[in-house]
Amino acid sequence: MTQNVARLDEVMLAAPVIPVLVVDDPARAVPMAKALVAGGLPAIEITLRTPRALDAIRAVAAEVEGAMVGAGTVLDDAQYKAAVDAGATFIVSPGATERLIAAAASHEVPLLPGAATASEVMRLLEAGYERLKLFPAEAAGGVALLKSLASPLPSARFCPTGGISEKTAPSYLALPNVACVGGSWIAGADAIASGDWEGIEARARAAAALG
Repeated sequence: MTQNVARLDEVMLAAPVIPVLVVDDPARAVPMAKALVAGGLPAIEITLRTPRALDAIRAVAAEVEGAMVGAGTVLDDAQYKAAVDAGATFIVSPGATERLIAAAASHEVPLLPGAATASEVMRLLEAGYERLKLFPAEAAGGVALLKSLASPLPSARFCPTGGISEKTAPSYLALPNVACVGGSWIAGADAIASGDWEGIEARARAAAALG
């Protein structure tokens, strides 16, 4: 897993925020991703929550220089393989199952698995995962939970995601066991649908400055 730690660190340390995106129109994915990269957020998570999410990942991977596009909400081996085939450079899941971990072992593209409790973190550490997604961050305990996990589980570093805003992100980023946060406020569905690329770039610049 050492290689995966290095590869995930490249993604997680590229900027303080990874935009978490729901994209249903691949034609809008490219200008959206270009705006995010121009604003200083090269790591981009496109969730597999729409029928054309894989097409969006494929378009960004092929056409947006400097973007590190990942697939989010990956739940099984079939989705993992499809995302890798589409060009995803990292995979994100809201949780972790034995089948998903087995799927990750068969691919070079690294997995950022989700955890919400100390026991889940411990099981993932035993499986060799030291880079984790805390999800759903706010509902699970947020900053207080992460502070509590830092001392007994010092090797785990997190990308908390779920309910985090521009206002609350700095309190997460100040923690020693947080590498970055995931957020949807930078490019919401309305901004993508309306083609507000300037607004997305401006919010990306503000998010990039949080670090």
